[in-house]
Amino acid sequence: MADAVHAHDHPVHDGAPPRAKVLLREPLVLNNRNYSWITNKIAGVVENPQPKLWWILFIPCFILTCIMVGCFTFLISTGVGVWGPNSPVMWGWDITNFVFWIGIGHAGTLISAILYLTRQKWRTAVNRSAEAMTLFAVMCAGLFPALHVGRVWMAWFLAPIPNSNAVWQNFKSPLLWDVFAVSTYFTVSVIFWYLGLVPDLATMRDRAKSSVKKFAYGLFALGWRGGNRQWRHYEIAYMLLAALSTPLVLSVHTVVSFDFATSIVPGWHTTIFPPYFVAGAIFGGFAMVLTLMIPVRKIYGLQDLFTMKHVDNMTKIIALTGTIVGYAYLMELFVAWYSGSLYEFDAFMIRIFDGPYTPYYYAMFFCNVIAPQAFWFKKCRENLWAVMAVCMCVNAGMWFERFVIIVTTLARDFLPGAWDMYHPSWVEIWSFIGTLGFFLMLFLIFLRYFPVIAIGEIKAVLPEADPHYDPERAKRDNLVAPPPYEGDLEHTGGRPESAAASTATA
Repeated sequence: MADAVHAHDHPVHDGAPPRAKVLLREPLVLNNRNYSWITNKIAGVVENPQPKLWWILFIPCFILTCIMVGCFTFLISTGVGVWGPNSPVMWGWDITNFVFWIGIGHAGTLISAILYLTRQKWRTAVNRSAEAMTLFAVMCAGLFPALHVGRVWMAWFLAPIPNSNAVWQNFKSPLLWDVFAVSTYFTVSVIFWYLGLVPDLATMRDRAKSSVKKFAYGLFALGWRGGNRQWRHYEIAYMLLAALSTPLVLSVHTVVSFDFATSIVPGWHTTIFPPYFVAGAIFGGFAMVLTLMIPVRKIYGLQDLFTMKHVDNMTKIIALTGTIVGYAYLMELFVAWYSGSLYEFDAFMIRIFDGPYTPYYYAMFFCNVIAPQAFWFKKCRENLWAVMAVCMCVNAGMWFERFVIIVTTLARDFLPGAWDMYHPSWVEIWSFIGTLGFFLMLFLIFLRYFPVIAIGEIKAVLPEADPHYDPERAKRDNLVAPPPYEGDLEHTGGRPESAAASTATA
């Protein structure tokens, strides 16, 4: 039903010749909602009092954020020795978490930029939340390398600026490339997210009843009035930023993969890392978007805007990228064997068979390769419980992947006499758990003060937005859209809406 394309022979009216067949796609906004309903529904998420569940989630997240701040304060005041890394495992959970969070933030730019350039209209229901998720994930990611250097107050020397201490950067180091790639990615993502917010901030300004909210929204709305000239300039700027952001989708995680691929350590020295990391980042990012948006959809009653069609499209992308990740895992094994390098081959044999971290490898393989294959079945894509279960597996699997790449490689390097085990300390564990709370707390604050769905963009997918739309002709032709998914029946009283209310096309 999700992929069905219905064609209808139009009857003859008043002796007129029969019309050509019309392809009727499943609507991206259900139940024939109009402009006013969309504005009231999305703005109501911000204007109405937050449900109790919002507070039930916010308070624990705030507590975890405080624990994270306490752990980082203890680290700075005591030293990085409170973390678990040793020789030869100089990188542990810190860089594992850094790469994990960078990957989570990958889907935002993909949904916003690439899908916009390819005119995929279904992105309009998820792009705002994905962009916000990107910003919060990059903020979490930036904490770990900054604190990993030990003297975090010296991190500003990474910027290539003249200084009296004659401290200059090593531009041959991929770690410095990370600084420029991630900071550029974050800067462009902030601008892209904020530009898309401007029309909606003006809507919230005009609807605000409090003078404080009216002033705050009006300040950041930049005098938006919705005139033709403003929309024309806005669309040009949005297109340019989308084109500028597109290379970042490939470059950011490619540069992060260079932290490993440019070394000579067995298990890292491979050319497959850049495309492998990019596919994995998109894979994990889409899973996190669904993990966040499916509960939001249920809590705030956004089933008509974030439909099962959106879930279906995103799960298909997860199935595709998960297959690519599985292919990369198998190619790593093939290259280790075909290269003839004894060290490379032994590194993977230790990972798979008799290594101390072997269970992590199989957990990674199951979560990232086996579990997403459920999305090849339509029933699994239409079952939100199954979707959430697979997405949670993917989120865990992507963390295991980064742990396997980093720790298992460093723990078993060239010299067996230098081999050692790595065990995370309580400071590392609670620092990571604290960033999870920090990430969710920022997302909950975003839900509280900003429209979670782009009001102006979601209206563009309605049939009324088509300049050639003729409501009288739509009634005369009696177009009947396919019924909604079973997951949406609860929102319509257990039955589809009438045929007249189902004529909206994507």
